Amino acid sequence: MNYTLSDFDYHLPEELIAQSPAHPRDHARLLIYDREDRSITDDHFYNLGKYLHPKTRLVVNNSKVEKCRLLFDDGKRELFITSVRNDTTVEALVRPGKKFKLGREVELANGVTAKVTHIADDGLRTLVLSHDLDAPELQPYKYTPLPPYIAQDESLSEEYQTVYAKDLGSKAAPTAGLHFTDELLENLHQQGIKRSEVTLHVGLGTFAPVKTEDLNEHEMHSEWYQLTAETASELSTARHITAVGTTSVRVLESIASQTRKFKPGNGDTDIFITPGYDFKAVDSLITNFHLPKSTLLMLVSAFMGFEEMHRLYTHAIEKKYRFYSFGDAMLIL
Repeated sequence: MNYTLSDFDYHLPEELIAQSPAHPRDHARLLIYDREDRSITDDHFYNLGKYLHPKTRLVVNNSKVEKCRLLFDDGKRELFITSVRNDTTVEALVRPGKKFKLGREVELANGVTAKVTHIADDGLRTLVLSHDLDAPELQPYKYTPLPPYIAQDESLSEEYQTVYAKDLGSKAAPTAGLHFTDELLENLHQQGIKRSEVTLHVGLGTFAPVKTEDLNEHEMHSEWYQLTAETASELSTARHITAVGTTSVRVLESIASQTRKFKPGNGDTDIFITPGYDFKAVDSLITNFHLPKSTLLMLVSAFMGFEEMHRLYTHAIEKKYRFYSFGDAMLIL
């Protein structure tokens, strides 16, 4: 069946959009869905070990979120840096766009300026800053890039990082991993469940809205990933793989062979997974509840089935699960 963008829409009451994480992290709720018997179980994330395959290997994305959002003039002017060319030249989304015209040098704050040297068709600006990105003059204006549906609150900065984050480079958190605590990871280790790390630096492309009703016309932005030789060896011999988050899925499905062997390396992936996709690497998936019409929801729908995705989301709304980045999680077996 050829699905359209409208097929992935649903209504979410605004009060179910989580504005802060559960405390402790692993006290978020967990919906468990078994694809074999189509059963739904409601529990909490700290009981994750009860449901995982006993021989599974958890695969997590260890990317760390950068403070790439710069706010000036009490937030009236914004640079959201999407890539860095050198110490002073960046590509960024800007607000308000009318202030950042081609060739103009914009005063931001206290002698800090940005000159617009190029404007792409999608509005992305190339800017030359008056100061290095690491200069002390810029530090007071750097913020964690919380999603637009979460009120900007820098006190949540550390909670918007996974406990295993290490490789700086993401513009958004791999949010399925936010539910893990060091204690839970240790308990899973004691249970015999091993963990492997991949890196995918989450870019805006993962969250960019799909604007075309025909999904074949949507162009995914590429994101950089890395798989070490050690991890490739671990995955190639794994009997069962549980991906933590859609970003981990995208790495694994981008590099797995049809015989489920993994080669080390790094590069860019623009894989776009929609219903009908034949998964090669992932046996189970831990994920959050995603926005309507998003590529993430389409990936989840591909993994569990289109009709079942809608059934589970209806159940989650009825049971008042918390949605999106700081929300609750589901485990798809």
